[in-house]
Amino acid sequence: MLFISAKPMAVKQLAQLIKKEPKEIETATAELADDYKKRGEGLAIIKNGSAYQMVSAPDNSGLVRDFIKDETTGELTRPSLETLTIIAYRGSISKLDLERIRGVNCSLILHNLLLRGLIEAKPDKKKKETYYNITFDFIR
Repeated sequence: MLFISAKPMAVKQLAQLIKKEPKEIETATAELADDYKKRGEGLAIIKNGSAYQMVSAPDNSGLVRDFIKDETTGELTRPSLETLTIIAYRGSISKLDLERIRGVNCSLILHNLLLRGLIEAKPDKKKKETYYNITFDFIR
């Protein structure tokens, strides 16, 4: 669960998801974090309050920084350009509508465009959806 979650997960939430006691989650997570650290794995588990998150190990910070730099400054892929064009043409558009138009999942592309500062996400609390718009950086 920690591997697939982009955000920290509370012990209580983990316990409910995998149907274990919170104490078991605490113990297993601490053991796994120690194991990763001892073996010098590329991953680490950090704890903040009662929540855990899986992150890249501090030793890999340079590699991660270089990768993110390449992802955010390199040329846009054809699917990214297509997605950006649709957002620019249609204006405010939900992920669901965007995926209907493109016919494929757009999560990773939207994430990359957000990282580059080319689009912005605005949650609509009434519809419980997020809408995407182009930014001034895109217009420049």
